[in-house]
Amino acid sequence: MTETRHVKVLILGAGPTGLSAALYAARAELAPVVLTGMQLGGQAALTDVIENYPGFPEGVGGAQLGELFQKQAERFGAKVEYDLATEVDFSQRPYKVVADNGAYSADTLIIATGADPVHLNIPGEYEMTGRGVSYCATCDGWFFKDKKVVVVGGGDSAFEEGLFLTRYASSVTLVHRREEFRASAILQKRAQEHPKFNFILNTVVTEVEQGEKVTSLKLKNVVSGEESQFETDGLFIFIGHTPNTQMFKGKLAMSELGYIKVNDKMETGVAGVYAAGEAADPTFKQVITSAGMGAAAAIQATRHLEALEAESARG
Repeated sequence: MTETRHVKVLILGAGPTGLSAALYAARAELAPVVLTGMQLGGQAALTDVIENYPGFPEGVGGAQLGELFQKQAERFGAKVEYDLATEVDFSQRPYKVVADNGAYSADTLIIATGADPVHLNIPGEYEMTGRGVSYCATCDGWFFKDKKVVVVGGGDSAFEEGLFLTRYASSVTLVHRREEFRASAILQKRAQEHPKFNFILNTVVTEVEQGEKVTSLKLKNVVSGEESQFETDGLFIFIGHTPNTQMFKGKLAMSELGYIKVNDKMETGVAGVYAAGEAADPTFKQVITSAGMGAAAAIQATRHLEALEAESARG
């Protein structure tokens, strides 16, 4: 059996949330350990250029920003381990975490496991991600100035992001598999009244044509079965996010959508366990808000450990 390694602060996830938490915990001299999970740098690392993170007027590569976050945290003593947590036990202190390469016990735990956008899982989608296929209008909308884009989805996020894209794109065409939308009435009204906004209903995207960049999509009408080609410069997919929180089911309170419930201090219902970033944020989903939540979680973890020490000193 592998020896269990004890740490004061264990952070699950090495995106902006986890690495910001690591920076703050390291500066508090808590020697945090970060388990990277599957994606070093998180979702942000998959974005070609991030132009809305403060301090980079020319923009910064997503992977490069992740490396900078990591270097800064490591400079103050954080340790980043290329490992994936698979199991947690909150039944007693210190908390137990089993990972692929070993086991950990932790006085405090910061969950920064993020969320993944739901994919259409169609030919060409994966290959053309970053070359015209996107899951974030706020991140990538600027690149589609005066271009035609397609948005897939029928909920609030599809309409919000589609309306956001009208700032840049020459036209936004929303493709939806049904005639009815889940989006709020006010968003539907705004979209229907917007001169750049168009709709193709009862239709699904079946393929993204592959090339140097997105030039066209294959569409299929789900009622008539008719197939067609649709020319576009971009495909934005907004059919939901899935938080990477399956490991915590039954152990922490969650919303119906699987986001971990936290208060304004990033505290879960278990003392000393914090959740931050997209694992706990169904609303903003930005690099800067995730980083801020990570910092807040680490500050609270530091205060929690100080309180435990003071209690222990009092005997």
